[in-house]
Amino acid sequence: MNYLTVEKGLAQNTLDSYRRDLNKYLLFLNNRGADEIDQARVISFLGHLAAKGMGTPSIARNLSAIKGFHKYLLTDGLARMDPTTNIEAPRGWKRLPKTLSNNDVEMILAQPDTTSLIGLRDKAMLELLYATGLRVSELVGLTLQNINLERGYLVVIGKGSKERAVPMGDAAMEAIIEYLEGARAGLIKGEESDYLFISSQRRKITRQMFWERMRFYSRKAGLRAPVSPHTLRHSFATHLLDNGADLRAVQAMLGHADITTTQIYTHVSRERLKKIHEKYHPRG
Repeated sequence: MNYLTVEKGLAQNTLDSYRRDLNKYLLFLNNRGADEIDQARVISFLGHLAAKGMGTPSIARNLSAIKGFHKYLLTDGLARMDPTTNIEAPRGWKRLPKTLSNNDVEMILAQPDTTSLIGLRDKAMLELLYATGLRVSELVGLTLQNINLERGYLVVIGKGSKERAVPMGDAAMEAIIEYLEGARAGLIKGEESDYLFISSQRRKITRQMFWERMRFYSRKAGLRAPVSPHTLRHSFATHLLDNGADLRAVQAMLGHADITTTQIYTHVSRERLKKIHEKYHPRG
């Protein structure tokens, strides 16, 4: 785990997932040494996960953690072989990310009560999330220094400690200015904090807190399907591509290291076009 933290620079959420996956793997191995583990043993573990009802994406994630672990053992001289070399990740159907229509997004953005301190904060967070496509951990981790209101962009440290600049847009900037001028001082009540978004307890707002606020506003807007902060991130990317944005530009704004990760949103757009064709074409 120290190697993944220092050498690979993985984000805390990724580290937590790796730790959980490797703990399950080591428990299954039942104290076998590194050179006692062969390919059949690894495949047996993957079959064990499938038998317990684990889906293909989760099994693939577990295998990724296991492959990284055995590669580390080999590189560091703690094992003489890597039993995962010829094991390919299970392939399943790619699940398309859930997105909202423009109208649904507008409905959610209209819900916060901007006559209250909490409402002004939530309005600013929702507008900024949809305007920038930030991950929720990036959103709640923003500091005052990350925001450049004069130039209209923010700087965020994403996965792997990579820095990127993302434009905010007028609506998000206006909401942030209203929050800074009319709510933040009232929430922080004389305390000091560099964090942009403050909870009613005068501390940095957490991912869980914001998740609950999103659920509250989506229910208030009358949306039946569950909506998460990541749904707004997906909607940000899909709406940009629907309106002609360049895929590379969307990749840069989302902070994806590999463009193939961003390409999933082109499939979403195609699915939408297919539905429109089926609905409106005489022979759809």
